[in-house]
Amino acid sequence: MRPTAALTPLVALVVAASALTACGGGSGSDPDTVKVSFKQSTDNSVKVMDTYLADIRKQFEKAHPGKKVELVPIKAPDSEYYTKLQQMLRSPKTAPDLVYEDTFLINSDITSGYLKPLDAYLAKWPDWNRFIDTAKAAARGEDGKTYGVPDGTDTRGLWFDKDVFAEAGLPADWQPRTWKDILTAARAVKKKVPGVIPLNVYTGKPVGEAATMQTFEMLLYGTGDGSTDPLYDKSSKKWIAGGRGFEDALSFVETVYREGLGPDVSDALDPNVMTRVRGEWLPQGKLGIALDGSWLPQDWLPGSGHEWPEWSKELGLAAMPTQHGQAPGKVSMSGGWTWSIPAKAGNPDLAFEFIKTMQSKANARKWYVANSGIAVREDVAEDPAYVDAQPGIEFFTDLVAHTHYRPAYPAYPQVSTAVQEAMESVTTGDASVEEATAAYTEALKEATDGQVTER
Repeated sequence: MRPTAALTPLVALVVAASALTACGGGSGSDPDTVKVSFKQSTDNSVKVMDTYLADIRKQFEKAHPGKKVELVPIKAPDSEYYTKLQQMLRSPKTAPDLVYEDTFLINSDITSGYLKPLDAYLAKWPDWNRFIDTAKAAARGEDGKTYGVPDGTDTRGLWFDKDVFAEAGLPADWQPRTWKDILTAARAVKKKVPGVIPLNVYTGKPVGEAATMQTFEMLLYGTGDGSTDPLYDKSSKKWIAGGRGFEDALSFVETVYREGLGPDVSDALDPNVMTRVRGEWLPQGKLGIALDGSWLPQDWLPGSGHEWPEWSKELGLAAMPTQHGQAPGKVSMSGGWTWSIPAKAGNPDLAFEFIKTMQSKANARKWYVANSGIAVREDVAEDPAYVDAQPGIEFFTDLVAHTHYRPAYPAYPQVSTAVQEAMESVTTGDASVEEATAAYTEALKEATDGQVTER
């Protein structure tokens, strides 16, 4: 259920204070304890990160006698996680020693002075040379310094239910060439397979960056000829106002929800819809097509709580096409997460030792396989134990050749929010595509102090 009103300032303050208190004291209270904060799944049965970190804690404490690791989980949907994390980073009383940072937010946190540069540590760590350059760049600030160690990357594509497709008269080796092909397939599912959601594309502010990256940018970066970034002009260092490509991407989202090809709007705007896609709709055959990420199988592995060993036989995978099938024909978006040390951490040296334990070759490989991630260590990417670990890894790794990275400059979180607002307004029917695009451009100007250009 969506909230109908904003929290009052007093209530908001109390909620923020309780969130911080629940995370315990600051990192510097015990010089022999490293406090590690991470994003915990909102699905109680999914313990991938918890299990992995518990194992790393054992290894670390065994290798460092007298030292302890305190795990500080933050259980919240993406948008709330970012808010709670930033609240923690503002004070040495609440800042942990190590935090899990989404690469889309890292430059904003760097600019705010929340994170510590790691260059002095990295220069003495031989394993850093094993990380691919694009992954290193994702954690680099505009000042040229590095503020995080990436733990993998990801790509995105189309997941589809083969049984649903068979009932709808669609092929098991489906590979759409255009956006129109996707909508045509969704319409066939709606017509011939009642009770199944034809197509899920994330939308609106409740799901946060998932709407922007998993849906909107997968569409937007498939417009044009792919030679220029449709969100940010690097030559002028200005953000790009809503234009034809922006409107076309919004029109696709509007069509999905206007024609009833997506979930009910109330479900689409539920902050926990991502959990339902992975844990309910796909495994139970309730969803025809999902535009989603490479990481989904982590929820279906043994011990996950949603074990689904048959998924690779029951689901098909297809690359997201460009709008009209124009070169290069396929599109994907990549992001990922990094481990960063807060500027106000009490035990930064100990925190980096924990990073080194997590990011050894063996532990990195273990993590990539456990969370269905794409390797960012070249020595792991070449390891057959990684490549052959589970179905889908090769498919999603191949999409790296067609992928794009968000312009993760400091203003990006505000730009992303403006995109989500535009998407939500056309999803609910509160605004036309043209009105939503105009509102986005105005919000863009405000978020970037007028640093906007037309294209």
